[in-house]
Amino acid sequence: MQPQIDPASVLNALMAAVLVLDEDGLIQQVNTAAEDLFESSANHLMGMALSEILPGDCQLFSLIGQARQDGTCVSEYGVPLDSPRTGARTMNMSVAPLVEVPKWVVVSLHEQSIALKIGHQLNHRNSARSVTAMAAMLAHEVKNPLSGIRGAAQLLEQNCSPEDRTLTQLICEESDRIVSLVNRMEVFSDKRPIERDPVNIHGVMEHVRRVAQAGFGRNVRFHELYDPSLPPVPGNRDQLVQVFLNLVKNACEAVGNEGGEIVLSTAFQHGIRLAVPGGEARMHLPLVVSVQDNGPGIPEDLRPHLFDPFVTTKVSGSGLGLALVAKIIGDHGGVVEFDSQPRRTVFRVMLPMVQHEDSSQK
Repeated sequence: MQPQIDPASVLNALMAAVLVLDEDGLIQQVNTAAEDLFESSANHLMGMALSEILPGDCQLFSLIGQARQDGTCVSEYGVPLDSPRTGARTMNMSVAPLVEVPKWVVVSLHEQSIALKIGHQLNHRNSARSVTAMAAMLAHEVKNPLSGIRGAAQLLEQNCSPEDRTLTQLICEESDRIVSLVNRMEVFSDKRPIERDPVNIHGVMEHVRRVAQAGFGRNVRFHELYDPSLPPVPGNRDQLVQVFLNLVKNACEAVGNEGGEIVLSTAFQHGIRLAVPGGEARMHLPLVVSVQDNGPGIPEDLRPHLFDPFVTTKVSGSGLGLALVAKIIGDHGGVVEFDSQPRRTVFRVMLPMVQHEDSSQK
């Protein structure tokens, strides 16, 4: 005997966001992916006009009109979608008439960038690997000679004039600065597997917010939009604190002191899976942690290389912070991405969840 399958469960299994619109453009049905896309529940969306959640110049409306007029399915690929609910995304859109009900249509929205996220993440990991090789080389080839240079400068300082002593002190200070930089890079050459425990991501974000507000973010207004039902993350709490502290610090520096606002949010997102290198297994990445700021945005020319080492917009920055973020999130089996436009830059970290919680959250 064949099992009875609920059509709603079939729709909810799809990665694409699906909406059913009546002849007046009112939403009559949505699936789980649509709830995630528009960050609203089905109960809230149903009965709402699509024009209330998407701008009037959105290309989707012309596709809907064409599908109703021709009575055929129409599709468009690589369509920009930008609204307060969805943010800036690139979508593949399909609209099909519902034959049984005149003027009703079924809309399917599939984020094109989902297919690109894994490729971007691999690029970020390759950037981190290039730093790994560089760090191992620098530690061996640079630190030892620097130690000799510094020692020689200290010996010269004992018998030189006050004027020359200024130069020997400069040699020591610059040697120490280079060693400090190499020490920061050595973290990339640490290939030991991370110690994983169930980590409460909200505890991590609360700690990061408190640290920020006590120091570099004291003049910034923070907003928290958390989903309290999220399961824990399998990971290293200290490393996750380091990741989000870095992202929040960058956001604080971007917004400045006048009218700066940062939104920290968490959400559960269906459908994102990442292939694990060396096998056919796929890691489910349903936990999304976002850091959003209202700063000027990331310069266009830096975006393709933002996670590369030594890429920075700061006068005194080393450009290693985001490379380290990419490494740590990659070690956790996750993905980091960003969207940026003036007054709205969002870094999103997608992480796995604990499948079988057998210990207390940290």
